[in-house]
Amino acid sequence: MSQEQGIVREFVDEIDPLVFGFGILTAVTFLGYVLLVGPDQAGTTMEAINDWLWTNFSWFYLWAMLIFVGFTTFLIFGPWGKIKLGPPDAEPRHDFLSYFAMFFSAGIAAGIVFWGPAEAIFHYGSGTPLAGTDAPAKQRMLGSLQYTFFHWGISAWAAYLIVGVPIGYFAHKKGAPFKFSTVIAPLVGVDNLDDSYFARLVDLIAVFGTMGGIATSLGFIGQQLLMGMDYQFGSVRTPSASASALPLDIFGVQLGDLGIILVIIGVTTVFTLSVISGVEKGIKRLSQLNVIVFVLLGVLVFFIGIYNGMASFVLNLGTQAIGQYFDQFVKMSLFTGAATDSSFLGSWTIFYWAWWFSWAPFSGIFLARISYGRTIREVTFVGVIATTLATVPWFLVIGGMSMRMQQLGQADILGVLTNYGGNEAVSGYPLFGALPAGALLSGLFFLLVITFFVTSADSSTLGIAMLTTGGEENPSELNRLIWGVLQGLVAAVLIVIGGTNALQQAAIITGGPVAIIGLIGVYGMVKEFSSFKGRVLVQEGASIRDDDTLLGGRSSSGGGTSGAASVRPAESDEDD
Repeated sequence: MSQEQGIVREFVDEIDPLVFGFGILTAVTFLGYVLLVGPDQAGTTMEAINDWLWTNFSWFYLWAMLIFVGFTTFLIFGPWGKIKLGPPDAEPRHDFLSYFAMFFSAGIAAGIVFWGPAEAIFHYGSGTPLAGTDAPAKQRMLGSLQYTFFHWGISAWAAYLIVGVPIGYFAHKKGAPFKFSTVIAPLVGVDNLDDSYFARLVDLIAVFGTMGGIATSLGFIGQQLLMGMDYQFGSVRTPSASASALPLDIFGVQLGDLGIILVIIGVTTVFTLSVISGVEKGIKRLSQLNVIVFVLLGVLVFFIGIYNGMASFVLNLGTQAIGQYFDQFVKMSLFTGAATDSSFLGSWTIFYWAWWFSWAPFSGIFLARISYGRTIREVTFVGVIATTLATVPWFLVIGGMSMRMQQLGQADILGVLTNYGGNEAVSGYPLFGALPAGALLSGLFFLLVITFFVTSADSSTLGIAMLTTGGEENPSELNRLIWGVLQGLVAAVLIVIGGTNALQQAAIITGGPVAIIGLIGVYGMVKEFSSFKGRVLVQEGASIRDDDTLLGGRSSSGGGTSGAASVRPAESDEDD
């Protein structure tokens, strides 16, 4: 009993009552509303809000993301990249591969498993602004891959860096807390983050957005887990079942709404327990396993493509798609469908951008937490370039193979999607099952679904627990368990009220406010880091004394940034 009282006391002492209470209230209100009005009405309401947002504010989502991409590009190649997150003698706490694996697993979450086999083949069947359904098959395939690269390339990761870099800088260099409002430290001052009403509002927005983003990801991977069990162990579906992917049939037992909710909550709770082991023993090792299985599956599929003669076609298709992706990047980034049909934009690009925004508070905080001792250039390179170099080959191989096999009639992936009500969660199973060594590939794919679910639950639980404790680096076990269960419950209910559509709507609704704070954060970084420009460019390699360090070409006694966020000479990066 004494130990239990100690766990509860630790939990009570660490939480931020306002932020924690708001998060609990948001989750409970949503769940209560669904129970009160019913799943159908709740889904209709969410759809109406979502349609209004992307119809009227698509321009905002697009411009915000393009600004984030431009700013992170400057961080990689500009003079601010040499600023270190920590003291001058700080050394990274994790080796490069572990660091990459943890952020890649946390940032990409379940999405890459869900959409890897699904997005390209879905575009192939439904068309894109680059190639409609009446276009030749190869042209549709090219446009499908190009848009898949666009949605999962540098733009996706740039949103995380806008949060991770300023929080990492102020937390490791100036002792600021690991919470979302730290991104506005240059405006309110580090010492005022706990007292500023604006900072409190920012943290509330972070909890609201993060819950939507996490529920979306856990819902996607939960759907894939359930659909995989239905596909592997359930009865054969026919087009007559296409009205809905539910109810699920597993070993002859139909899972109703309550069954689905219990399965998702149970899996989330069990896997969330692993986060109690901490970053080193839990998240780090699971992330490494995640990446190993991810790479192994991609490599096996590629070599099978060589064996069955598809590799050359897929590589040629992917190479051209990459070229067109870079060539038309700005055009695609600002495409609103104003002169044509904008439905594709709302269903895909705006959904993705909002999803990345809603995922950014937690993912950015997690990135900041593990980035001690690294320079901004290292963090940004790993966070944008290295991650993109990992995602693009996956979508190229898996997406290219799925479309080619569909075209040649070697796998009817679109037919299976039809039988599951157009639910993309099932698309990977007919693809891998139709390949040589299909049982092995399907097994690895199912394992990847599980491991990504684990790391998604782990890192997201840690992130939202940190958000609700005022920036505590190591939240209590009880706090993590509470959020693990709540996240699973919200995700399960979203699956019940509308499946994929409801999950997409949740992301768009919650992502917009986070993007606004991200833009304010960009301004804050410009304000803060501008003081480093003269020193980095002019005094490269020079001996710097604490009493005469130049910031922006002036003596530190005569300027720099103002307020609590100003850079003190004693904290200068001597190895810059």
